[in-house]
Amino acid sequence: MPNAGPLSLLAAALLAGAVVPFQAGANAALGRLLGHPLWAALVSLGVSVAVIIPVMVAFRIPTPTLAETLKGPWWIWIGGAAGVLYITAALLLAPRLGAAGFIVAVIAGQMLVSAAIDHFGLMGFPEKPVGAARLAGIGLIVGGVVLVQLAGTPAAQAR
Repeated sequence: MPNAGPLSLLAAALLAGAVVPFQAGANAALGRLLGHPLWAALVSLGVSVAVIIPVMVAFRIPTPTLAETLKGPWWIWIGGAAGVLYITAALLLAPRLGAAGFIVAVIAGQMLVSAAIDHFGLMGFPEKPVGAARLAGIGLIVGGVVLVQLAGTPAAQAR
């Protein structure tokens, strides 16, 4: 998507975000079927590998050398561990919090950490200071987490 405009990029991000609740629900069901969330995480990641390899072959993606992979900073390797943590959390928490409750909490966590990453220019991102408007937006998201959770409680549903 190198030549895509800002609206196309936002639409692609929106689509990517739209599949996440389905991922959480499917993985939670898989965890129940397999008897443990970690089995579901392993199967989910295995399916990811099985899907990406043919795509890479079809697009003739060149294989990096070992020397190339060792050039980067240490933190480039945490993505896989973060993926396992996210999948496992989704397996354990989504059934208890519900799809909306889990996803809104995930988004709040993403926004809090993303703002810190932007503010300090971590992980190769340019520095974007967090001002009052961004803090207010994050506050609204965190408030949304609370509202979604309160609205999902049995007492709130009885009203």
